[in-house]
Amino acid sequence: MTAPALTSSVLSVLREHAARVDTQGEFPVKSLTALRESGLLGLLVPRAYGGADGDLRTFVETAQELASACLSTASVWAMHCQQVDAIARFGSGELRDDLLPSVARGETYIASVTTERAKGGHLLSAQQALTQQDGRLYIERRAPVVTGGRHAEGFLITMRAHEDARPDEVSLVYAQREQLDVQESGRWDAMGMRGTESVGLDLAGTVPATHVVGEPGRFRTVAVESMIPLAHLGWAACWLGAARGCLRELVAHVRRPGRSGGPDLTSDLFRERLARIRLDLELTHAYLHRVCQEVSDRRERGESLDAHAVQIHLNSLKLAASELAFRAVDRMVELAGLSAGYAKGSGLPLERCFRDLRSASLNYANDRLWAANGALVLVDRSVTLA
Repeated sequence: MTAPALTSSVLSVLREHAARVDTQGEFPVKSLTALRESGLLGLLVPRAYGGADGDLRTFVETAQELASACLSTASVWAMHCQQVDAIARFGSGELRDDLLPSVARGETYIASVTTERAKGGHLLSAQQALTQQDGRLYIERRAPVVTGGRHAEGFLITMRAHEDARPDEVSLVYAQREQLDVQESGRWDAMGMRGTESVGLDLAGTVPATHVVGEPGRFRTVAVESMIPLAHLGWAACWLGAARGCLRELVAHVRRPGRSGGPDLTSDLFRERLARIRLDLELTHAYLHRVCQEVSDRRERGESLDAHAVQIHLNSLKLAASELAFRAVDRMVELAGLSAGYAKGSGLPLERCFRDLRSASLNYANDRLWAANGALVLVDRSVTLA
């Protein structure tokens, strides 16, 4: 089956459970099961390992469609794909041979462990260090936020490369759940994105040295070439897909025959506001696909993504998508009104989507990215625009 066919086969399951997942604040187990059975967990797994061998454009399009049904599920899936891409591109031969076939079969969902209490969400540094134990690598890691961590079969974990390493000498290590003692250290009861169940975890265990992804101490390369671009492309696609799905439902709602009350469709003010919402989504969509194409082209040519302009474009994508998608849904709530837009149980997902998208600017904080982009602008003298 093609990726669009696989996606369409699971959307009804995601829609069926989205409201309950949000209300109960529980992980979308049934939706993830549907993704496992569909083969979508293996979308970015190369064909040689039994995967769908999907490209970045397919990843972005799939994320949008899944998010139109359930943003929590789509975000969990997109972050899993981010981990898969890193392993497929930088994992050792032994790790890829052992792990990727099970990912392709839907047996292994991978969670990301990059946060630490001492550093927050800063990606390129780590505090807790790997140590050697009987020729194996010993992991002891406390993370305050691990999306879907209670349900993952595997984890990609950032660690200081060794006990004498600097905080920026970071290694990325893969561990199967059965190789670790996993203890929950917190609970997830948030305003939105409630189905991601981003609990705190304490992890301890040993793995073979072949489970280091990329060169020891050189996580920055994996981050720049894989984890950061996949995160920003995936998040942006999810946020856009959720907002786009809301607009579809809002337009269908206001055009429903026999509707009583609500906005006057012949009003110039109503039409202007609707057009502004559409423009926010059009601009996000265009920039998303332009940056996706830029990343794809550079990968095909074997060029690094560590160019200043490329980093600006990726950061700008995350900034623009997080702000414009949220603004679009905020405006939709205003247009739909108190009973249809703001109230729970109205039949429109606007209230849930509003709360979900409020997290977008906080998910790897926009303040950090604005500052990073400002520094990059000072060194990109050519002002190379996307």
